Amino acid sequence: MNPLAQQLNETLTRDNPHVAEMLSGLGKALYMPKLGILSQSAEAKQKANLYNATIGIATENGIPMHLDVIQETLSAYEPKDIYEYAPPGGKPELRTVWREKMFVENPSVVGKNISLPVVTNALTHGLSIVSDLFADVGDAVIVPEKNWENYELTFSIRRGAEMVYYPLYNEDNRFNSAGLRESLLAQKERGKAIVLLNFPINPTGYTPDAEEGREIVTAIRDAAEAGINVVAVTDDAYFGLFFEDSLQESLFGQLNGLHERVLAVKVDGATKEEYVWGFRVGFITYGGLTDASLAALEHKTIGCIRATISSGPHPSQTFILRALKSDKFKAQKEEKFNIMKGRANKVKQLLDSGKYGNEEFTYYPFNSGYFMCLKLFNVDAEAVRQRLLNAYGVGTIALGTTDLRVAFSCIEEVNLEDLFDRIYQAVLDVKGGKA
Repeated sequence: MNPLAQQLNETLTRDNPHVAEMLSGLGKALYMPKLGILSQSAEAKQKANLYNATIGIATENGIPMHLDVIQETLSAYEPKDIYEYAPPGGKPELRTVWREKMFVENPSVVGKNISLPVVTNALTHGLSIVSDLFADVGDAVIVPEKNWENYELTFSIRRGAEMVYYPLYNEDNRFNSAGLRESLLAQKERGKAIVLLNFPINPTGYTPDAEEGREIVTAIRDAAEAGINVVAVTDDAYFGLFFEDSLQESLFGQLNGLHERVLAVKVDGATKEEYVWGFRVGFITYGGLTDASLAALEHKTIGCIRATISSGPHPSQTFILRALKSDKFKAQKEEKFNIMKGRANKVKQLLDSGKYGNEEFTYYPFNSGYFMCLKLFNVDAEAVRQRLLNAYGVGTIALGTTDLRVAFSCIEEVNLEDLFDRIYQAVLDVKGGKA
């Protein structure tokens, strides 16, 4: 094993051996080279005041070489802020500003020991890093049975972990914290579990309330006290889109420092929070450890980035940093939030109006995010999806045999009633034998 990786592992073992045990074989082996091209280039950037012949970019007249046909569309930005490689961990100022934003939006994190967020190539990449660092063959990854399908690819197919499912809702249509606790405690023999907490959840658009949040935290604490090492990951992809009386913060704050056997990991990003899906900028943050241990995990994370994508895109990091620092940012984001909230409320109003009766479908509780899910009673969801496409020009997502996911996020509020009219008619069509 590389001495640098061994040094990071020794730091974690000294400060918290349980966290060191959570690392996968790959996680133990990862490190960020100190004497490689990047470190030598960084040193040269500071000291080489005559010629800097270290890094693989081209320069012209003292700035990064570029084509005018590209720069003319980006004239608001200095070439140094878009053409050069970003550091593997991301633009330092963006990382600092994102952490400050996290403190403002999550008061429960204030005063807790957290790492500086590391920039990822959006949320999927952040989750992939978690998988690489912590998931080995046979490790348990605990998720509700209604979840984002990419989890299986990321943790099970790529890393060989075992997906452990529990029902999302209990008999009262609230978050099934008892099911989560049971799934966690069932990992006693393994001694380790990775828990993915995605709120607002994709696909049903549900966020627990404060009481449910406390139950989730208690379940994780109970597992830790039972001797299980828990990597508690908050997938906060849709953070901030809370439309009703639910948690208004990430559970990262409550999980941070919860127990010596609990590692809190926050994966979030500008992707959906700031409506910049194609920019591919996310973040991964660790909490609840000593400064030295947080730095060790940060180095391993950056080493993982260096070994895969080298670094994230520089232009989009610059664009987002500029937006976050703008005095117009807050008002513009509030405007978009209100549009999204209006759409969610309209959907609920339509479904609660009685217009579609209660014999063909109901809906799973939703209060946040981009999506909601219908539960079909009498027909197959895939058949309805096909009927909607072929007869009504409507696209939806069929999940299993009963669930139909609808993204109200991309439908104008004025068109929502027509959308659900068409969905209802398609259900009746399929029930009546029309394919």
